[in-house]
Amino acid sequence: MTTTTWRALLVEARGRLGSASEARRIVERASGYEGAEYHSCLEEAVTSGPAAHFDDMVARRQRGEPLQYVLGAWGFRSLDLLVDQRVLIPRPETEVVVDVALSELRRLEQERLERHQGVRRHPVVVDLGTGSGAIALSVASEAPATQVWATDRSRQALAVARANLAGVGRAATRVKLAEGSWFAALPPILRGQVDVVVSNPPYVGEHEVPDLPPEVARWEPREALVAGPTGLEQLEAIVSEARRWLSRPGAVVLEIAPHQAQEAVALAYAEGYTEADVRPDLAGRLRALVARV
Repeated sequence: MTTTTWRALLVEARGRLGSASEARRIVERASGYEGAEYHSCLEEAVTSGPAAHFDDMVARRQRGEPLQYVLGAWGFRSLDLLVDQRVLIPRPETEVVVDVALSELRRLEQERLERHQGVRRHPVVVDLGTGSGAIALSVASEAPATQVWATDRSRQALAVARANLAGVGRAATRVKLAEGSWFAALPPILRGQVDVVVSNPPYVGEHEVPDLPPEVARWEPREALVAGPTGLEQLEAIVSEARRWLSRPGAVVLEIAPHQAQEAVALAYAEGYTEADVRPDLAGRLRALVARV
């Protein structure tokens, strides 16, 4: 019976995929050795189970399935999140949205102190359309006093978010998952009590779908990508409704497409927000709408 090593499979994966970095990630996942332990496994003989897992992952990637889905997990900020075709793939652009939301939380706490309103023990953040839970769980992990509500109308997406709760330790006790469309999932008692509403909503227009990368259009959930004919439909719905739920002061932070920046700011002012602007992502593209009341 012929035996092989992880090093031999690594070479095979490089040849089949044409990517050294992807080959390494697949070998790490199949072998169970990651990070500093990775090099120590390369000369080990591979048993039939891990070898079959390796071959399946390489074949899936060859068919065009995104690497994140093939691996079944992906890093987002400090978290290692379960991801599959039930949810969008977490992206660096959305990490910037989390940065902005956390910045708004700090600003609101400072503003309340200056107004002698005191600081509530548990600020409230609502993550609409949570998907994998990337935003909600990051906020809960990085803002330890915060109560986070994470909503999604997809029961399947919420199952992924629920599985990811296990990765945030004690912070999971401050995260509540709720099924429903946008604010309809929230209990009425939260009206006027939410400090920050944050979301990565669908913002692709139907006319833009043919221009999406094939990996995105073919594999990621369409309902989490496409907003409607213009791409602004869900942004409009959230911005309009959020004012009824926000505390005073409060803020909305939404991921948008760069070309939507001007319309998004105009929409916020038209809905009665006192301040609105769009922050850039790490590539310098306008990405995060901030609207304040």
